[in-house]
Amino acid sequence: MPLRLPPGVALPIVEPDPMNGCVTVEKLEQRLFLVLLAGVTALFLFLLQPFFAPILWACIIAVLFHPLQVRLERAWGDRPNLIALTVLLACIVLVVVPVLLLLASFAQQGIALYRQIDTGEIQPGQYIDQVRNAFPAVQALLERFSIDMSSVRENVANAAVATSRFVAQNALAVGQGTFGFFLKLGLMLYVAFFLLRDGRRLIEQLVHALPLGDERERMLFQKFAEVTRATVKGNLVVAMVQGALGGLIFWILGIPAALLWGVVMTVLSLIPAIGAGIIWLPAAIYLYAIGDWVSATVLILYGVLIIGLADNILRPILVGRDTKLPDWLVLLSTLGGLTMFGLNGFVVGPLIAVLFIAFWQIFGREFNESHPEHQRSMSDDPSTDEPSADDHGRDLDETRTEDVRS
Repeated sequence: MPLRLPPGVALPIVEPDPMNGCVTVEKLEQRLFLVLLAGVTALFLFLLQPFFAPILWACIIAVLFHPLQVRLERAWGDRPNLIALTVLLACIVLVVVPVLLLLASFAQQGIALYRQIDTGEIQPGQYIDQVRNAFPAVQALLERFSIDMSSVRENVANAAVATSRFVAQNALAVGQGTFGFFLKLGLMLYVAFFLLRDGRRLIEQLVHALPLGDERERMLFQKFAEVTRATVKGNLVVAMVQGALGGLIFWILGIPAALLWGVVMTVLSLIPAIGAGIIWLPAAIYLYAIGDWVSATVLILYGVLIIGLADNILRPILVGRDTKLPDWLVLLSTLGGLTMFGLNGFVVGPLIAVLFIAFWQIFGREFNESHPEHQRSMSDDPSTDEPSADDHGRDLDETRTEDVRS
């Protein structure tokens, strides 16, 4: 049956709220804009993907040479173009030109070594035979663990041939792709100039635009600068010094392809827990095997005291207070970065690890501060209670009473 209202009672008339529809349309427009913004940003990053390495190294140059830029600004005043150009020229003279000369010499020695192995002038299996004949106790020990020296000899010979072929092929590829290499080099220097000149303004614009909170964004940019300095100065420079020291002692002792082995030791020194010892220690064992005891002893002492201690001496000087990850995390992030990004991975891997830790530190700090249980535990903890104003007043009155009595 129909519902009847009492006499004199009328239903309220609900008029539509025009603001409700406006809010809905505004939210729809905002969400659509955010979707388009994410899509355009992803498309732009995909467009820059072929130039990832030049842009990365341009950022590294801007971070590493920032102290020199600050000193020139204090001496020369507000001359951004001149200062950026001067810093870039210093980078070219101190870093780019020596690296290009080193790569050219490395490619030449790599091709020469491959030709000697391919023609049979150098036989890696012969070195294994000399070591086996010089140390029969080692061979007996390996046979006790069911390790066949013949298979080891064959595997080492195949690995030496494959490695030398890989070096030669990549050297030829670099030579054939000279135009592309110098194009990326020029792009790196071009981007580095503008980052040196306009870097601060660009960072301020990013801090203003990103919706993460200014404090968080500045912390993340600071972590990026710290890990870049720590990785490049603490890893790359130390690895180059260790490789140079190793190549020098190889040249002094007359070991063939000293520059090639020095570059290999540099690359291996970038990987934690491996280092240059994987090269100079087998070389010392071979010198012992052929009866050159003096050179072998000198190489071992030099490797332990000079090459080995270079990391402990130079890293605190070069890195200073910059961030330092745990050794196991450095190893995992470096290996993962080298696997995914190639040579650039020794910077990208630790950088991703540091940003991962920084994000979780921010989350943990803010979550614990805003969590009600954390606040309740802090309020219940007597060690965190501060005396109130009444307590201060009561203590003051008691002090005055004791003074009057005395």
